[in-house]
Parts: sequence; C-alpha cells; structure tokens
Amino acid sequence: MPVVGGVETAKSGLSALYLDVHEFGPGNVSAKAVAEAHQKDLAQEAAHGVRFLNYWVDESRGEVFCLSEAPDPESVIATHRAAHGLVPKQVVKVTAGN
Repeated sequence: MPVVGGVETAKSGLSALYLDVHEFGPGNVSAKAVAEAHQKDLAQEAAHGVRFLNYWVDESRGEVFCLSEAPDPESVIATHRAAHGLVPKQVVKVTAGN
C-alpha cells in the first residue's frame, strides 16, 4: 500500500517539510495563544495544500516554530495569513533525519 501522507510523502517529492519561524519578542507570546492559533491553522491547511505536523513555543524569547508539509513556502505563509494573519518571519525547507 503506498504512503500518501507524513514524512514519506515529503521524501517522495510530492511536497516538502518546512520549518517556519515567528518572532514576537520576549513576553509577547503564550503557549495558550499559540495553541488557539494552531487550531485556526488546522482549519485552513487543506485549502492551501499544507499539513501542520507540530509546533514549539519559546515564551521567554517570544518565538514560535511550526513544522509543516507543503508544496512550497508560499503555501505555508498563505495558510497562516488566512488563519490568523500572523505570518512567519522566515520559512526554511528542512529534511527529516533518520
């Protein structure tokens, strides 16, 4: 049975893994607010061909990191923009390790 999602899809060339970085500044982000924004991302992801896999929050530095599978960086940005307007400062293509 072929794999149609997850890391194997990224390896097959159908899409890629991206890590996007949001910088809000120290004290300007909470894990609760990010969890709420993440739910909005999930509601929009299919419309842009994106699948959010995980996210991390550093409240002390005011940074959020989102891992997604997407056709391109623009799709990741479009999903965040449509979901809540909080676009990342950068989107980096990454490769999963073994």
